[in-house]
Amino acid sequence: MLIGEVARRSGVSARMLRHYESLGLVRPSGRTGSGYREYSREDIRRIFHVESLRSLGLSLREIGRALDEPGFAPSALVDDLVRRTRERIAAETELLTRLLRIDAAGPAGWEDVLQAVALLQALGSKSPDARQRAALSSVHEAAVPVDALVEAVLSETDTNVAGALRWALARAGADAAALLAEGLDSPVAAVRERAVRALTELPGGEATAQLRHALASPDAVVRGHAALALGTQGVVDAVPTLIDMIVAGRNDTDAADALSVLAGEGATADRIATGLVGRLAHDGTGAPARGRLTQALAGVPGARASSALAELSRDEDRAVALTATYLLGLREER
Repeated sequence: MLIGEVARRSGVSARMLRHYESLGLVRPSGRTGSGYREYSREDIRRIFHVESLRSLGLSLREIGRALDEPGFAPSALVDDLVRRTRERIAAETELLTRLLRIDAAGPAGWEDVLQAVALLQALGSKSPDARQRAALSSVHEAAVPVDALVEAVLSETDTNVAGALRWALARAGADAAALLAEGLDSPVAAVRERAVRALTELPGGEATAQLRHALASPDAVVRGHAALALGTQGVVDAVPTLIDMIVAGRNDTDAADALSVLAGEGATADRIATGLVGRLAHDGTGAPARGRLTQALAGVPGARASSALAELSRDEDRAVALTATYLLGLREER
């Protein structure tokens, strides 16, 4: 079969077939009387082998080794191809993400594009100072897409930069709460904590709704941050978690302060006092926790809390009794 017919049937151009021949990949088995290349059935079979291996991403040199070296093992080469393909996909995905973010910023001209690129690069810089400057300037100089800021918030380990990023995110737009909520399900504890901390600084009802959902998180740290933020907003759903924090001794002072804020209304105050007393009476509550619960009653107004303190002033635990007696005295002075 002549080269033109081979090219037509195989889909490989005559020029490429000559290139294969120059590299020694596919040599026509014979020549016609006029000197034209003539390919045998075995030659055509080899052409299809070459094309099959090219479709896997092998270089022509690698294809030559694969076809001609009897001891050549494909496993190592295939593993290398898998690695290189993954690296290429990761690079292309990163490029696509960057392009989508620039497009989302709605640039009016190339100056806006260049400014957005510079800010996105600075957010990914190894320098904490550069990342912090990018976070602070993102609000004023160029619009940085919310998802880029969220990604930066969830990955930031530097305390100062993290604060600047949360500040920028709070001014970035309404989509931030939903994107941060996805971080609450991360398998990495540090990412979950960064997500909930950022949510506590976001304004608006969507952030509050996500924090309410976070109260049911299996992560005690996430629940704690959500409860403290909701407590200061007057959300009574946070009460059980705040009491749990006092019992556990985890940010118990802040939790007691949040309960004090929530106890501003009579009905809520009685609910809080009842919750604290119930945990005091629980058999599994140890002495240190009982002391913290007694102290928490100090910030709860109303007759229910006063009655509980009066009863606790006669408690068998001398430390609890003394604390309750002291708190009762302060109430009487008021």
